[in-house]
Amino acid sequence: MEFYLQAFITFFKIGLFTIGGGYAMIPLIQTEIVEKKKWITHDEFIDLMAIAQSIPGVFAVNIAIFIGYRLRRFKGALSMALGTVLPSFIIILAIALFFQQFEDNEIVQRIFMGIRPGVVALIAAPTFNMAKAAKINRYNIWIPVISALLIWLIGFSPIYVIIIAGLSGYLYGKFHRKTNPS
Repeated sequence: MEFYLQAFITFFKIGLFTIGGGYAMIPLIQTEIVEKKKWITHDEFIDLMAIAQSIPGVFAVNIAIFIGYRLRRFKGALSMALGTVLPSFIIILAIALFFQQFEDNEIVQRIFMGIRPGVVALIAAPTFNMAKAAKINRYNIWIPVISALLIWLIGFSPIYVIIIAGLSGYLYGKFHRKTNPS
C-alpha cells in the first residue's frame, strides 16, 4: 500500500506544479521516476514516452499509466493516473468557478502572458532531450524538420508521416544490415 500512496503523491505533485500540459511534465517525471526514485531506467523511460505519444489520449496520463503498469500492473497504473489527473481537475474546477469574475482583470491577463514563455521552455527542454536520446544529429535532423513542415505547411496527415517513417526505417535497417553485416 505504501508504494501506491507514494506513486500517487509523486504524480500528484508533478501534476500540481506543472503548467503547460503533458510535455511540460516530462522533465519532472524523468527527474522523479528515473533519477531520484530509480523506478525505471532512462532507456525504459524513453521507450515508454514513445509508446505514450503514439496512442490516443493525454500524454501525461498515458505515461503515468505505462509507468504504473510497468511497476505494479493495474493498481500502479490507477494510482499514478489518478495522481496525474486530480490536480488539473481540481484547478480547472476552481478556475471555472471563479474565472468569469477575473477574466477582464489586467493583472490576471498579464500573469497569463508571463506564463507563456515558461510553458514554451518547459516543452522545448524535453524535446531537445528526446532528440539527443534519439541520436538526432546534423546528418538526420532533416527528417523531423521535413516531417513537421509537411504537416504544418501542406497539411499532410501525421498518420502518413508515421507510416512513411516506419517503412523508411524498416527498409533502411534491412538495407543497412545487408551492406554492413555484423
